[in-house]
Amino acid sequence: MKLLNLFLLTIVLVCVSAEAQRLPDVAVPDNYRLTFTPDFDKDNFSGDETIQIRVLKPSSSLVLNALDIDFREVTIASGGAIQVAKVTTDKQKQMVTLTVPQELHAGAATIHIRYTGVLNNELRGFYLGKAGGRKYAATQFESTDARRAFPSFDEPAYKATFDISAVVDKDDTAISNYPIASDTPGPAAGKHKITFKTTPKMSSYLVALVVGNFEYVEGSSDGVPIRVWTTPGKKQLGNYALQVGEECIKYFDNYFGIKYPFEKLDLIGLPDFAAGAMENTGAITFRDAALLVNESNAPSDTYKEIGSVISHEIAHQWFGDLVTTQWWDDIWLNEGFATWLETKPLEAWKPEWHMDLDDVLDSGNSLNIDSLQNTRPIHQAADTPDQIEELFDGIAYGKAAAVLRMLEAYLGPEAFREGVRAYIKTHSYGNATESDFWSALAKASNKPVDRMMPTFVNQAGAPLVSVHAQCQGGLTKVMLSQRRYFYDRRLLDSDFKELWMVPVALKTAGQAKSETVLLTEKNQLFELPGCKKWVFGNAGAQGYYRMGYESPDFQSMSQDVEQGFTPAERIVLIRDAWAAVRTGQQPIGDFLRLADGLHSERNAKVVEQMNLELDYIGDHLVSEVDRAGYQSFIRALLGPMQKELGWTVAPGDDTNRKDLRAYVTYSLGYTGRDPETLAKARELALQEMNSPASVDPSMVDTVFGLAAINGDAALYDKMMSHVQENQAPEQYYRYFYNLARFTNPALLQRTLDYALSPAVRSQDSLGLIASVMDTPAGEKLAWNFVRSHWDKIQKIMGGYNTGGLVSTTGSFCDAGMRDQVKQFFMEHPVPAAERSLRQALERVNYCIDLRNQQSPALASWLQRNGASSGK
Repeated sequence: MKLLNLFLLTIVLVCVSAEAQRLPDVAVPDNYRLTFTPDFDKDNFSGDETIQIRVLKPSSSLVLNALDIDFREVTIASGGAIQVAKVTTDKQKQMVTLTVPQELHAGAATIHIRYTGVLNNELRGFYLGKAGGRKYAATQFESTDARRAFPSFDEPAYKATFDISAVVDKDDTAISNYPIASDTPGPAAGKHKITFKTTPKMSSYLVALVVGNFEYVEGSSDGVPIRVWTTPGKKQLGNYALQVGEECIKYFDNYFGIKYPFEKLDLIGLPDFAAGAMENTGAITFRDAALLVNESNAPSDTYKEIGSVISHEIAHQWFGDLVTTQWWDDIWLNEGFATWLETKPLEAWKPEWHMDLDDVLDSGNSLNIDSLQNTRPIHQAADTPDQIEELFDGIAYGKAAAVLRMLEAYLGPEAFREGVRAYIKTHSYGNATESDFWSALAKASNKPVDRMMPTFVNQAGAPLVSVHAQCQGGLTKVMLSQRRYFYDRRLLDSDFKELWMVPVALKTAGQAKSETVLLTEKNQLFELPGCKKWVFGNAGAQGYYRMGYESPDFQSMSQDVEQGFTPAERIVLIRDAWAAVRTGQQPIGDFLRLADGLHSERNAKVVEQMNLELDYIGDHLVSEVDRAGYQSFIRALLGPMQKELGWTVAPGDDTNRKDLRAYVTYSLGYTGRDPETLAKARELALQEMNSPASVDPSMVDTVFGLAAINGDAALYDKMMSHVQENQAPEQYYRYFYNLARFTNPALLQRTLDYALSPAVRSQDSLGLIASVMDTPAGEKLAWNFVRSHWDKIQKIMGGYNTGGLVSTTGSFCDAGMRDQVKQFFMEHPVPAAERSLRQALERVNYCIDLRNQQSPALASWLQRNGASSGK
């Protein structure tokens, strides 16, 4: 499953609370035969289910997972006898016990169940959606919601085959995991029954069924038929997704050494979908914004994001579907692996996108989460639905992927791939654990993977590796020290117990080739030939750790930053420098000098990393007294670059230059508040709305984001009209989320009211509120709105993603608001967002601490250097 990162909103899924519970080890399923009959008039469905099981030991009762199911008839056949079962429901544990008068003997048995269920509006289980005035039904089962659609052994280890049928209206179709085997009229007038071929063995959470009015574009790759399905009127937006699907199948067939293991691949775009996408076997479902694109009016970032989501889910067809984790505590292995792998087909297909630099940026985001005291280990026990859902976070996706990138660099790509292939081949159509994966990689590489990786997987946080280098006897003696990095300065300086096995890639001044050493102790000495001006500790930028440098060494590296470092390494140097500022190990003036020294930088991703920190300083650390001076510094730093780049795309501009133009222009207008930039953005925004596609796609999002800053009611009304008129997902969301970028309180209030109106899909409501709350202009207004509308917010999707709002409170930098957040969520708990709340409170505290420690130094530096940048 891919969580969709729309406008920096992290979606945290929230489920019904339940006590810790696992199914008893009494029986296992071999096959499910399921017939679903949805009724769009009553918003419910009937189900007919036959489960072929093996009873492992004599018992008079069987336990299944079930929730919101109304049982009509239950029988169990065994040993030639059929018994009527009594059904006892435990809603809290999401289980039912089926009890028969006579004990079932060990061996084959058959459970037959007739039941009804609800087509809910919570975007989980078997749920209801609407498009073009017509209803449709779709499933979303990961992690514990298959039980809402059919009674089941709803745990990943219980793999079985599935025979699925759907009785649907004559004008509707149905899509499931495997191809259609038959399509016959009836059994009632105006209905037809679609029966699908038997699936291979798979876990219950990977079952899929979509029923409604859909159309498609189709193609194939390596003999695999591929269709991209959409609601009516959108199929022309699926052509890019089809291309990506075809490229990914070819790439993964080669990478895994096993051909795509299922008979077809459907990519299904749904207007109503909570996450980004879900890797159901052979029938991947997507929020349509993560699948569909208008190719005449989309920036490269949209293509990359959509391509990454599609690639991620297709990678799961091997790593997750063909081989499935034994239990949810290893779900990070599925999600981290797919996140690690998702950029590789795109890099091979579109090398000009430089997806490797996106990977480096993403690793930095994971390090930010891991800098909190309330982070968690990658591998963590989970039993209840709440605990399981909370595992689908930035640690499972981003950190796990970053650790795998480091591991691949340490082992070498070929040895790593050999281990992956062996793992997949050994465990195909079965289940596996992390130790199975480490063992395969250790055997393929003859390196201590099985000892190294637990240090990154089973303990929280990330190491700070400090470098002390000096020349002695013609050698550079390098003392490496490690400790856990915290944003909290007191924790950083305290005693620590964590110890990692860190593959540190060392690079020295004038050296083209790096040397990797394995740091296994708290302090360890290494020797390099010759006397070197500086030693850089993350050559290639693949390491999942932070580096700490002594000030003279850092200043020497800063002088050589443009010539001595690759773009990826410059990104790492910037983020490590900012991490040192965060903890008071380096003055903010050193960081701003580094920014000043990068005034001629022309790599878009390096500039993006730098601007992220410069924008943060502007939002949170600059006092009102010093704001004009800081804005002057930003204008002096970025103004010449923006003038060089201009506003329009020139012939021959590559993706890097287009992205660079957008990043520079945005920070110049947003953080620098450059009047000319803001005025030009408004002019172009009006031009684009009056004449669509008149502004280059690479600049459209920047233009609208800046135009909103000083936007008035007339501009707001015009943007709102485009929200209501646009059906292409990326254009709709462009206007939709920029309603949150206005700074006028009255207009932001309109946005908040609109977010909870019937005009906004439930999956988008909380994202829009969070987007307002994530801005300095809107944070107090939105926070007050959330508190005063909490009952409606909780009901809007049954509490499904209210955790996103909890997480967004971490963008505050005010002690009073922090105390309000803490008090409010004590009184209104969100069970599956408890860690998100602790992390949010931490982030607020660290922001306040950083402002207190660095603002005086920032003010002093600005007085001396405020407008000297770039000279």
